[in-house]
Amino acid sequence: MDRSKSENVSASAFLKLLAPRYVWWKSPEDALRFPDRLIAQIMDIGTFEDIQSLTRLLGKDQLIEMLRHAEPGWFRPQSWAYWHYRLRLTKATETLPPEPQRKFA
Repeated sequence: MDRSKSENVSASAFLKLLAPRYVWWKSPEDALRFPDRLIAQIMDIGTFEDIQSLTRLLGKDQLIEMLRHAEPGWFRPQSWAYWHYRLRLTKATETLPPEPQRKFA
């Protein structure tokens, strides 16, 4: 098995293992149907160890994509700021981009 397939299997297994902890209202199989939501939930409320593993398994680019395509309510303000600074999307002297907002008609 080539390395990219091996990493994907590891990431899938990792997400399935963590699904009951971070998306407790769904079965692991249901949570894995929406992996972006599960990943965002781990990024938002994950333990230090889980976040370190997630970062290692998914890589910086995929986590950046999660922030760019996050839906409203997926990140608390503290997590939104943390990830923008950690992934170096925002410098300490810059203003954070606004969090995704719900739009009402």
